[in-house]
Amino acid sequence: MFDNFDFSKMGAMLEEAQKQTKKMQEEAMHKEFTAKSGGGLVSASMDGSGQIIDISIDNSLLSDKESLQILLISAFNDVRKMVEDNKQLATTQMLSSIGGFGVKS
Repeated sequence: MFDNFDFSKMGAMLEEAQKQTKKMQEEAMHKEFTAKSGGGLVSASMDGSGQIIDISIDNSLLSDKESLQILLISAFNDVRKMVEDNKQLATTQMLSSIGGFGVKS
């Protein structure tokens, strides 16, 4: 299982992974994701770390609590999924840039 794994490079690989993770987290703070529901009546925005940074609600929904709740849930779930997909993509890219985890070719 570990026939082609170069353990002597483990420390350097872990250090590189830590640097890449920190860089990825810093970049995430500057990204913004927005999801809309109800044809744009509700929108929710998150930064790349998953913090909600903005919510917009059309005034027409203020008297319809049930619809507002449904549309908020939908927008939150959609924007959360965008953030998670972005994190997965960034992690995959980071791992591939580290060089195959020291596997000798």
